[in-house]
Amino acid sequence: MRQFVVVGHDAPTTPEFPLDDLAGGAGRLDVLCRCVSAALCLSHGIREETRVHLVLDDTYTVVFDGATVRRLNPDERSTAALVRGALEERDEAVGHEPVEASPGVSLYRFGFETTLDRVAEDGTVVELHEDGAPVVERPALADPVFVLSDHRAFADEETALLDAVADERVRLGPASLHANHAITVAHNHLDTGRFTRGRGECHGA
Repeated sequence: MRQFVVVGHDAPTTPEFPLDDLAGGAGRLDVLCRCVSAALCLSHGIREETRVHLVLDDTYTVVFDGATVRRLNPDERSTAALVRGALEERDEAVGHEPVEASPGVSLYRFGFETTLDRVAEDGTVVELHEDGAPVVERPALADPVFVLSDHRAFADEETALLDAVADERVRLGPASLHANHAITVAHNHLDTGRFTRGRGECHGA
């Protein structure tokens, strides 16, 4: 399983946002939607062993599960519509129990800290950081959970939470990347390892 946690600092927490202005009136939801596409969409299919967690303004977390998601297309508007559909059902999420708004898209009533704690139980939490060790020098990552921020840097309290939970701090290359590009590079690193070693020897899937 590969997982990606993407923090949306200005993301909407109600469904009243315009699908035609994701970069302005929807708090840069366009960035998060591009991350979903980069994480899950192949040329003619879906990465079924991948899951994406969108943390919306530290209030809700919308999870896209590649194994069960339906009606996911590689465009920002349709992905944003799935996020809006999840927010329309937010009152049905009680405590830490999610509401499934559509197949493979669930909304949880918690933010970054609880999301980190939950994903840490399932895999190796990887902080992507320009001061980290080059990913190519690290051993194969078992069930990696990559944690990224949107167009803004992590806040100090978010950095502290991540430092306390992360198992690894790595960088993907010499240049800083947009979040969706970083997801593509991370996938390629893991995919290339699988291709080089053979399917039965890859531990990063």
